[in-house]
Amino acid sequence: MRQPNDNSLNKLQFYVTTSYDCGYLPNKLAQSLIATPQHLVNAEVYSGLIRQGFRRSGKFAYRPHCENCQACVPVRVILQDFAPNRSQKRAFKQHQYLTTTILPVAFYEEHYALYAAYQRVRHSDDKLTKQIDDVEQYQSFLCQSNVESVLVEFRENNQLKMVSVIDIVSDGISAVYTFYDTTETKASYGTYNVLWQIEWAKSFNLPYLYLGYWIKDSQKMAYKQNYKPLEWLIDGKWLQ
Repeated sequence: MRQPNDNSLNKLQFYVTTSYDCGYLPNKLAQSLIATPQHLVNAEVYSGLIRQGFRRSGKFAYRPHCENCQACVPVRVILQDFAPNRSQKRAFKQHQYLTTTILPVAFYEEHYALYAAYQRVRHSDDKLTKQIDDVEQYQSFLCQSNVESVLVEFRENNQLKMVSVIDIVSDGISAVYTFYDTTETKASYGTYNVLWQIEWAKSFNLPYLYLGYWIKDSQKMAYKQNYKPLEWLIDGKWLQ
């Protein structure tokens, strides 16, 4: 993949959305900065945007842009120096029998059924989730991409256990979204998935795994700080 150049990024325009209910912190309003036009946000351009703290939802590249809040901090794992802790090693060993299949980004009925079940259990009180818990919104959220993206299935004895949507950028991979079978209460699918993505990115000699936003006061985002060393995007600079 070619490195993005300043000219390609300079062709973009950005606009700030109106306020909406924050999906991460209660009783907060949020705004996003959106990169437009969408058709110019290709794999090359998105590689530049993600280094500036942007993420992807469907064909939208966005970054939090809240007037009175800077709680969302982009983070990425430094893969060369990553070493799993004891509990992470156990999780990887526990699920190492899962088989993986890499698919093009598209709609699959079996995936959606797993996604809907996951949402009902894990995010039943999440305002953002309630907006996307239907087929049409699922398709626009996870089944459309204008960058280099893949779906990864994880199966046990041919039974679907987990699905990940992953973007591939010039300096790493980006964990877009993962959902899994929540009926197995002793499973550690989430931890295993991050470790799998780390190993997959290493196989391509890529330096980073982008994990999205870490939010200090959001319990759902706390797990990201367990994958060290991390770099944090602070005032436009990636720092450890």
